[in-house]
Amino acid sequence: MKIVAAIPARGGSVGLPGKNIRPLNGIPLVGRTVRAARGSRFVSEVFVSSDSAEILTVGEKYGAKSVLRPTELSGPTASSESALIHLLQNEPSLVSEPPDILVFLQCTAPFTQAHHVDHVVEALLAKNATSAISVVDDHGFYWEVGPSGEGVGLNHDPSKQRVRRQDISARYRENGAVYAMRVPEFLEAGNRYCGKTILVPVDSTWIEIDTSQDWDMAEAFIRSEPFTGFLTETETQPLRAVVTAFAGVHTDNTVFVNRDGTESIVCNRYDEIGLDRLLGRGMMLLMLDREEDSLAVQRARKLAMDYKHHLFDKMETLSDWRTKKGLEWSEIAYIGADIADLDCMKACGLSIAPRNAPAEVKATATVVLESAGGAGVLNEVSELLIARGMIAN
Repeated sequence: MKIVAAIPARGGSVGLPGKNIRPLNGIPLVGRTVRAARGSRFVSEVFVSSDSAEILTVGEKYGAKSVLRPTELSGPTASSESALIHLLQNEPSLVSEPPDILVFLQCTAPFTQAHHVDHVVEALLAKNATSAISVVDDHGFYWEVGPSGEGVGLNHDPSKQRVRRQDISARYRENGAVYAMRVPEFLEAGNRYCGKTILVPVDSTWIEIDTSQDWDMAEAFIRSEPFTGFLTETETQPLRAVVTAFAGVHTDNTVFVNRDGTESIVCNRYDEIGLDRLLGRGMMLLMLDREEDSLAVQRARKLAMDYKHHLFDKMETLSDWRTKKGLEWSEIAYIGADIADLDCMKACGLSIAPRNAPAEVKATATVVLESAGGAGVLNEVSELLIARGMIAN
């Protein structure tokens, strides 16, 4: 059975201009959606349909195939269905070998994860449905305005003793995240709700981003998230070295100034455990700083890391170290937490950022961690590299 995912993403947005490529927790909305689709165990290919070259470029960065959408299907009144039908009828690989099931994902639902896609597809197949949609539980009290202007309870009787919220009959709210349709029936109906449509509750939120207020709510809600994205074959090449910044990675950027004017910092002992595991597997380690810091030097010595610094050009220093160690750029993972790390992150085979790094740093990173700086970043990185078999023998 052939199952593909489609992500329509227009360049124009009235409520929040540029939202589809705006980074949330460091990852553009379209990138987040592509990663969710690529992480599904059912989806074989992911397509982004857009009239915007910039959106298509970002989609490609995260592993999607681009489909340029005609102008007449890209206005504010154009339906998502029109973009999906255009994709199915014009993408050569889908015309020559039509998919059995189309998974439709929306960038405006930023908390979609791979297992949500799997749940919806599994339900569609298990219940022999024609279409399936992701929903979230909604136990609210609903009202409408009656003929005389009075409030009328829809899912409760206000004239009787108020029931407990958990005793209200189950209702579900469409969260705009995942839709799955059998392709022949979808093309015939031209509607995502075609034939037997089932509801699939998912462990997610109802938040959809259409306005700046929605965006603020999403940023407040996200707080922290584990890396659940899909790493491409190139991004999982065997690594031989890990290079880290100091401030913001080993520390949370807090500095304690003592009465005598000396400074102290807080580091995490779990990082020592993580780096020991990497050293035991033959990984080369470098701490790369902007300026020489006696605290960083002592910490690097304790962790058995090389220590280098350069006030203006970390890239030059890293390049020299790489050459001396006989490393290819693709064999280095770089953990950065500052704008000064961007060039190094872009050059290395794998780039990583703590979850509280600046937005521009997280947008550049391949992986955004669950851990914040100083809260076990290096331990989490070691677990990731070991678990995914990314350490060269």
